[in-house]
Amino acid sequence: MSSIITTGNHPKALWPGIARWWGTSYGEFPKEYTDLVDVKSSKKAYEEDVETSGFGLAPIKTQGSATSYDDDLQGQTKRYTHVAYSLGYICTREERADNLYTEASMRRARNLAFSMSQTKENVIANIYNRGFNPSYTGGDGKEMLATDHPTRSGVFSNELATPADLSEASIEDMIIQIMGATNARGLKIALMPKTLIVPRQLVFEAERILKSTQQSGTANNDINAIRSMGSIPGGVKANHYLTDADAWFIRTNLPTAGLTCWQRDAVEFTQDNDFDTDNAKAKCYERYSAGWTDPRAIYGSAGA
Repeated sequence: MSSIITTGNHPKALWPGIARWWGTSYGEFPKEYTDLVDVKSSKKAYEEDVETSGFGLAPIKTQGSATSYDDDLQGQTKRYTHVAYSLGYICTREERADNLYTEASMRRARNLAFSMSQTKENVIANIYNRGFNPSYTGGDGKEMLATDHPTRSGVFSNELATPADLSEASIEDMIIQIMGATNARGLKIALMPKTLIVPRQLVFEAERILKSTQQSGTANNDINAIRSMGSIPGGVKANHYLTDADAWFIRTNLPTAGLTCWQRDAVEFTQDNDFDTDNAKAKCYERYSAGWTDPRAIYGSAGA
């Protein structure tokens, strides 16, 4: 390799070999952040979700008495303020003069696209990575996954009361908890699991648990109820950007505002020349925001 770099002969022939060795980005995983959030477009500086409480149970109306009235009150507010991300590279005048511009620029453009997509994957995965951290709170003043999210009818939990590692039993416990979900007035809602989200360290265990015909990891002849009931219809979603090796999550079918990435400006690639240096510059720019509004969209365990 060093002989290729130092010969200095036939740069047009030598550079592609260098580009193949150093310049091609490593393989990238398919887009994964879309498994973690719903992606929506925005045309404003920020987006704001406002919770409404709904109504309570209807009381008995006795003969001749007046109807009771209730208020649909405003609850928590979540504001998504869009953030801009930008990165660029430079090709010098000398690279262009030596006919290296095309190869160098193409290599750097690929690497730049890789960096921008990796940035987005990490930004959105960090919603989950910080999900149990009380330093990162939502509109209700609690972290995304907590046992005491406040509502008008008390508190609700979207994590296991006792953190547990991924297992058939712990998944069943969490599904039972999801099926008992209530709204802000304490009324039962049709919340159901959708996908099981795990880090790479748990992907094989998760697959065995969801797809075994009988109970996974036992000599029992009992059926795998999670599979037979189709309790997690979306299956396993492995995410390579989750940093906790034993934390796991279940996304629900919440129909309202839950986990969202607001796309304000799609990624764009622009080029220009610098007058003073004669360098050619290229850059990428993208603007978006991501987070959660209603924590009922996600349930999880930090692991034992």
